[in-house]
Amino acid sequence: LQNVRIDPSSISFSMWKDIPVPFYMSVYFFEVLNPKDVLQGEKPVLNQRGPYVYREFRYKTNITFHDNDTVSFLEYRKLFFQPDLSSGTEDEYIVVPNILMMGAAVMMENLPNFVKLLLSGALAGLKQEAFINRTVGEIMWGYEDPLVDTINMLVPGLIPFKGKFGLFIELNNSNSGLFTVNTGMKNISRVHMVDSWNGLKKVNYWRSSECNMINGTAGEMWPPFMSPTSLEFYSPDACRSMTLVYEQSGKFKGVPTYRFVAPKTLFANGTDYPPNEGFCPCMQSGIQNVSTCRLNAPMFISHPHFYNADPALVNAVKGLHPSKDQHALFLDVHPMTGIPMNCSIKLQLNLYIKQVSGIIQTGKITPVVLPLLWFAESGSIEGSVLNQFYTNLVLIPSLLDYLQYIFLGLSVPLIISAAVLM
Repeated sequence: LQNVRIDPSSISFSMWKDIPVPFYMSVYFFEVLNPKDVLQGEKPVLNQRGPYVYREFRYKTNITFHDNDTVSFLEYRKLFFQPDLSSGTEDEYIVVPNILMMGAAVMMENLPNFVKLLLSGALAGLKQEAFINRTVGEIMWGYEDPLVDTINMLVPGLIPFKGKFGLFIELNNSNSGLFTVNTGMKNISRVHMVDSWNGLKKVNYWRSSECNMINGTAGEMWPPFMSPTSLEFYSPDACRSMTLVYEQSGKFKGVPTYRFVAPKTLFANGTDYPPNEGFCPCMQSGIQNVSTCRLNAPMFISHPHFYNADPALVNAVKGLHPSKDQHALFLDVHPMTGIPMNCSIKLQLNLYIKQVSGIIQTGKITPVVLPLLWFAESGSIEGSVLNQFYTNLVLIPSLLDYLQYIFLGLSVPLIISAAVLM
């Protein structure tokens, strides 16, 4: 118990503070092969490109212990491109939707016609099109786009940034918010459980108190002596708490594990799973509307290739092939300590596109939730860290467990002998 508390003297503290596990983020893009046909109302044809692999380093700063058995911290991520592990380079060009333009068009759909006409004229002047041909690096880490300043001028406050636009521009060298979690010093069953995030006990993105709750841990470790039922964690990337369910027991390099996976209801809509009604307005099951925490842009998250989603989403485009082996997420956790041994967390980012009256650049696009990319964050304990973990938290406790039965077995004859002699 002492070794899994968040305490500088515990064995697991250094592992918690500077995660020694080699994490990798693999990114797969969906290239649009027929952009001109899509503008005429045809079904998008997609081709998966990648993976583009990044080594991910995580470390904690501003670690502050509090009197109420909690500790607060900021966890930073740094990403470094790994050419030898990637199927391509960051300099490769890919045809994707003009996310900024298409997103702004849908966001402005209900504004007065003259505003949309002004935007349409500005788009023509800037030679903006519905689909762009940009490099992987530009799409991820940002590129200068005069459309940013134009949108800020036409509709102040619609987008809260200036200059560059990129999907992952705020991910690298950034933190995931100020977490305050329980240390387990007084109550080991609460160790790693989130007390607050950015000072909040719950978020205000969603339409129900249940959906706004911050449940579970920060997604790194869990309390010890886990039961084979479920585990929870709060994900700032998804703006919500997530519950994974037990699938099976197994072993990872000799260490006993419980495997937890996403239930089919994770991204279900409110019709198929009423508790998710608070995440609506919803569309088909299998996608979650995250516009309320993504600047009101028409963005959705899902499993890759719409795995576990309504078949209508897969059939609305060509080129998707959902499968459990490639697209399901999982966590393998050592149940005695609550420490993950092996994991692969996968999410897909999607953009809702459609024809918007008054904005000619949207052509005759048939409304569709279009996959942009999916990524997998994967890591497993290995090397010296695995050896130390196995020795201190698996082997020695097991030996002590066996010894107590040996001593118990030896003590029985002695007790019987003493009773006879008496």
